[in-house]
Amino acid sequence: MMSMIAVVFVLAYASIALEHPLRINKSATALIAAGLMWTLYSFASPLGVHGVSEQLTEKLAETAAIVFFLIGAMTIVEVTDSHGGFEVITSRIKATKLSSLLWIIAFIAFFLSSILDNMTTTIVMVALMKRILKDHKQRLFFAGIIVIAANAGGAWTPIGDVTTTMLWIGGQITTGNIMISLIVPSLVCMILPVAIASFFLKGNVVPPDQIENCATGTTQFEKNLMFFMGMGGLIFVPIFKAVTHLPPYLGMLLSLGVIWLVGEILHRNKTEEEKGHLCLTQALKRIDMASVVFFIGILLAVATMSANGMLPALAGWMDKVVGNQTIIVIIIGLVSAVVDNIPLVAASMGMYPLSQFPTDSFIWEFMAYCAGTGGSILIIGSAAGVAAMGLEKIEFFWYARRIGPLALLGYFAGIVCYILQYNMFH
Repeated sequence: MMSMIAVVFVLAYASIALEHPLRINKSATALIAAGLMWTLYSFASPLGVHGVSEQLTEKLAETAAIVFFLIGAMTIVEVTDSHGGFEVITSRIKATKLSSLLWIIAFIAFFLSSILDNMTTTIVMVALMKRILKDHKQRLFFAGIIVIAANAGGAWTPIGDVTTTMLWIGGQITTGNIMISLIVPSLVCMILPVAIASFFLKGNVVPPDQIENCATGTTQFEKNLMFFMGMGGLIFVPIFKAVTHLPPYLGMLLSLGVIWLVGEILHRNKTEEEKGHLCLTQALKRIDMASVVFFIGILLAVATMSANGMLPALAGWMDKVVGNQTIIVIIIGLVSAVVDNIPLVAASMGMYPLSQFPTDSFIWEFMAYCAGTGGSILIIGSAAGVAAMGLEKIEFFWYARRIGPLALLGYFAGIVCYILQYNMFH
């Protein structure tokens, strides 16, 4: 039965990858895979249906936390966009060449991701690109680079990537040490792909039509206010988590509620026609719910393999067969391009006790880098990639051909940089 679960996952993964030629929406495939895999697991598990149901409830809570976070972030970005708030940034970006714009966007995504997180940063930056570039094919390429930059930027801070956050909360790493140790390798991981891409990227920036690029019915004060409210609300989330130690989605929902209230007060004297497209209720209708549903399906499908012990068993098998910790962590990073890095890192945390591998050991720093950046190699290997896939309708194989090799080069360049740095200073 376990082999059947693996077969269902492989078939679902192939169907998601072949979404465009098959003309079957990936959200449908992900939901079917999740339903079948948990059903098969309930038949085979020695825990019985009741035990599996408890596991499912636990995994559903983890999935719901990510989904609530995603809905909140997407809605805040949509409200900011509907008010023309992103013009605050786009009006200051004066790059005329695509190569120059690529460098600017990559560095903004890298450092923004270290403050927010890689998924939220990707949502913000993809929305921003729609205000800067008219050509959809160019936006696809920029979205791919944004995924690489956001994942690299998220790896070197405790709040930038969920796997780094897990290691931080678990006591495997400390804030100051991980930032000092990983900022240079993470920068190398981002800079090399951008340098290669900018060398081949020719042409000038063509902005969207004026009608599409400007929000109607908003004053400059309203644009500025909603931009800073939106960005402030997103930045508040990691601060809320650090102070209260409550889940990030709660902070995101709190930010969403405050922005909703401010919007209601701001437009309370306008007619329904004037404020219709500016209301948060309209923003909720405009977010891409198909991407949200895909998130639910793919996360629950991967959670099956974590619940039934397949991923922890894989980690244990690698430890026994490979032996070398450096190679094992590199492989974990590569595997995270295929399956969710969260259960992989969770399994690794269980394999290597703190009594044997104390806080800020090589393995934990290296794990934070590899698990955080390895997911960029394939579009569905990270939350940032899945978000970009839904928002810009990126095809799996297009990303694998155009962006994957760049991400792979950056991944290994950062590895070499980290190992050299570690040997020099330890």
